Amino acid sequence: MLPHPAASVFGLALAWTLLFAGCTGNPRHQPEAQANTPSPAMTRTPSIPAFSGQRAFEILLKQTSFGPRNPNSKGHRDCLDYLATTLRDLAPEIRLQEFTHTGYRGEKLRLTNIVASFGPDLQQRILLCAHWDTRPRADQDPDPAKRDKPIPGANDGASGVAILLELARILKEDAPNVGVDLVLFDGEDYGMEGDHASYLLGSRHFAATRAPAYLPRFGILLDMVGDAYLDLPREGYSVRYAPDIVDLVWNTARDLGIGQFTADVGPEIIDDHLPLNEAGIKTIDLIDFNYPDPSNSYWHTHQDTPEHCSPQSLEAVGTVLTHVIYTQKP
Repeated sequence: MLPHPAASVFGLALAWTLLFAGCTGNPRHQPEAQANTPSPAMTRTPSIPAFSGQRAFEILLKQTSFGPRNPNSKGHRDCLDYLATTLRDLAPEIRLQEFTHTGYRGEKLRLTNIVASFGPDLQQRILLCAHWDTRPRADQDPDPAKRDKPIPGANDGASGVAILLELARILKEDAPNVGVDLVLFDGEDYGMEGDHASYLLGSRHFAATRAPAYLPRFGILLDMVGDAYLDLPREGYSVRYAPDIVDLVWNTARDLGIGQFTADVGPEIIDDHLPLNEAGIKTIDLIDFNYPDPSNSYWHTHQDTPEHCSPQSLEAVGTVLTHVIYTQKP
């Protein structure tokens, strides 16, 4: 993902012509201060399942154990096998959407989106998504000698996937009132600085090839949601495209007393929600681009490692999503 040029160090033109501007400035939250206790007003019968941040964190660690997961690497192949095998055991339907893309210097990228559907026969559906690939170059690393090496991607990649896989376990055990599609996008972070056409490869392919009849109620994208000092402002394009879904998610967090979701409007981020919105699926982006703080010094560096993420942050986001899912009416 990339910030809108108005908030980016790149200062390059955005591929999408949108005008919304945002701002940040919220304080950072310490992990021990995070509150995850649901309020009685948000419960339903049967009770909303509990989300385990610790189990999600173990899934994050499993992904990073494969090493970098940049396209065509061994870590990429091993992680694909793990994700596909795990979801086959949990979801009634799983589809591997394989495609290729010609990359830099003529490299043929072998890419795979993973689509897992729960309640596949239900017409009313919601979409939850994240990217599972990692960046092939650490172009923001302070050490020039490391900038051509792929990043570990604990937060930028593994965190969103970890939450979705833990949600998959919950969805298998306790079916909600609506269908849920979990989509793991490949090739999100491939592009070089400024080459916007080489980012978001998986979400662009998914949006371009989806069945015309597939129009879920809404989508929620998870990206960089594991930061140990998590603050989630309202992402700028999300406010423009789907303000009602932003309100649904942030009001749920407020009612649950989960303070990592802040009232601030953050920067516009070029991310996988943009192709989905352009395809008519209104989708918001949950992203903390200040990693670990406004210096963003871990982003696209070799500092993007599990010790800079936390189970508490994953649990905060997973708890909000679980309540959003299980309070949907058929």
